[in-house]
Amino acid sequence: MEAILKYFTDFTDNQIQQFKKLEEIYSEWNSQINVISRKDIGSLYEKHVLHSLSIAAVMDFLPGTQIVDIGTGGGFPGIPLAIFFPDVQFTLVDSIAKKLKVVSAVVEGIQLKNVSLKNTRAEMLSKNSFDFAVSRAVAPIADLWHWSKPLLKKKQSNQIPNSLVCLKGGDLAKEISESRLRPKKIDIHSIFPLPVFEDKYLLIVDQRQ
Repeated sequence: MEAILKYFTDFTDNQIQQFKKLEEIYSEWNSQINVISRKDIGSLYEKHVLHSLSIAAVMDFLPGTQIVDIGTGGGFPGIPLAIFFPDVQFTLVDSIAKKLKVVSAVVEGIQLKNVSLKNTRAEMLSKNSFDFAVSRAVAPIADLWHWSKPLLKKKQSNQIPNSLVCLKGGDLAKEISESRLRPKKIDIHSIFPLPVFEDKYLLIVDQRQ
């Protein structure tokens, strides 16, 4: 929890309590359904929650914005972002039902009111329904863009263009080159200068591509 409060301070008491409860709920459920590497569960706030919040560090979403988390897995980055932006609506999508069982327990346990869950594939979602798509280490950026572009609304309602926002790691040169996209690349280590974020990046592809 200290890892979050080191970089973000403007939280309500309710938000702080929601963040605090994550460790207890994830630890309990992860022993039954492994959605977080067991060696990482002790670093939940740094490796998973703060990593997800790197999106919030560089992007501000207006109330009423609709965001889809493609391949949410254990709920990242969607759940930390939903806590951070309580007036933004999040749809967390995954094709694996048992992962969403954990996410559902977390959503209920911390009483998140701005999250809905869908057990399906991104291709099955309604077109032009979201302002932004987010994803964390799910697939190559070319695939993520193929899935997310049809989901993005044509009309822009935020100060920033409707976009796909990916959390990625490692050497991305080949992946980006093969995608033929021109994503904005942000070094997360420059936002949170911690060893765990070396070679971790945000890739942002706006819908005008």
